[in-house]
Amino acid sequence: MNRESFAAGERLVTPAYVRQGREARRSHEHLIRLLLEKGKCPEDGWDESTLELFLHELAIMDSNNFLGNCGVGEREGRVASALVARRHYRFIHGIGRSGDISAVQPKAAGSSLLNKITNSLVLDIIKLAGVHTVTNCFVVPMATGMSLTLCFLTLRHKRPKAKYIIWPRIDQKSCFKSMITAGFEPVVIENVLEGDELRTDLKAVEAKVQELGPDYILCVHSTTSCFAPRVPDRLEELAVICANYDIPHVVNNAYGVQSSKCMHLIQQGARVGRIDAFVQSLDKNFMVPVGGAIIAGFNDSFIQEISKMYPGRASASPSLDVLITLLSLGSNGYKKLLKERKEMFSYLSNRLKKLSEAYNERLLHTPHNPISLAVTLKTLDEHCDKAVTQLGSMLFTRQVSGARVVPLGSVQTVSGYTFKGFMSHTNNYPCAYLNAASAIGMKTQDVDLFIKRLDKCLKTSKKPTIDNNDKPC
Repeated sequence: MNRESFAAGERLVTPAYVRQGREARRSHEHLIRLLLEKGKCPEDGWDESTLELFLHELAIMDSNNFLGNCGVGEREGRVASALVARRHYRFIHGIGRSGDISAVQPKAAGSSLLNKITNSLVLDIIKLAGVHTVTNCFVVPMATGMSLTLCFLTLRHKRPKAKYIIWPRIDQKSCFKSMITAGFEPVVIENVLEGDELRTDLKAVEAKVQELGPDYILCVHSTTSCFAPRVPDRLEELAVICANYDIPHVVNNAYGVQSSKCMHLIQQGARVGRIDAFVQSLDKNFMVPVGGAIIAGFNDSFIQEISKMYPGRASASPSLDVLITLLSLGSNGYKKLLKERKEMFSYLSNRLKKLSEAYNERLLHTPHNPISLAVTLKTLDEHCDKAVTQLGSMLFTRQVSGARVVPLGSVQTVSGYTFKGFMSHTNNYPCAYLNAASAIGMKTQDVDLFIKRLDKCLKTSKKPTIDNNDKPC
């Protein structure tokens, strides 16, 4: 209510009580005003009443919510189901315009403001997480793979001769298909084994650049967050190679925002060399539904070019989800989650190490991977070829999600390319293994329950199994 409404209320209710209510509302409005003025994530999270007031105020700025609106176009924010309207807080117009996902919509001032504020808050969080010199970012309503494709398509206009993307191997389908979908030929650089870790072969990268010629290379496509025993790429060295040969550099930072080590690598890569864009998932880093990503970079104009490459308007749902989440958490709440994740990584590592030793296995030594862990399955693999995959099935049946088993010698074809040893990021890793990760939001009880169920599965897997022909494996 405005001042006149409160004044009218004083004629119906004791004025002192109305003034008290007015002051209470002002406290909510003060938080909203600070958010709009500063464009930064509040230190302390908002309560739900402030959040809903803010979203309601934004929604009634959109034309579909005008009381006297008369829409005669083909896209007027009409919604058949009231449940759908409530689910989206009546933000129906989406974000952007046909020529730019970041542009302001004349029909939707509230949705446009929501989009601008969300991008501003996300930029603030990226800086808080460790990439201090990032200059621009935007939320895009596509998951990481398609967002990478959008980056590659934008680079196409800058490098018309280019047809190759240099890609240090990581066995994850979406990042590989992102290059194929964009119409480029991935040049797979096999990793090198250093101890237990799989690391970037820098000599092979530079040799391939010289062989193909820099003008024919669209970019280097590197990775930070990944499954152990692969570890984050050597971003600093790759960034220097890209700078020396004037080749763009796009980083797949899928779930790296939650890792200070991954974010530090990006910051250092940009400081000593070249990183044009880095892409991260919303769901993996901010615990929201799947369907959005953040494209960020150090050159404001290039990030704007990417946003203009997106065709048409876009769904506001991912932006709305992450805005609500960040305002609910506040920067202090998000920092607390990051701290807890690190603690859970140490706890999970210790529990897995102890359990693996009890079964004459070992936790692989992968100190450069800050999120994912791997435990050998040598005894299982020696006992029975099927035992490794059976262990994965047993865990899934017991409602353990996220853990994955990697057998030896698996072969898989992705978009016409055949990978030997698929899922292990190399042709011939020395042993089969089990992956588990400490991601944001994990709790002690999650680790304890996982260890308990894994222990039971390993005990069962050690026993002789019988196949369909009643013969031992």
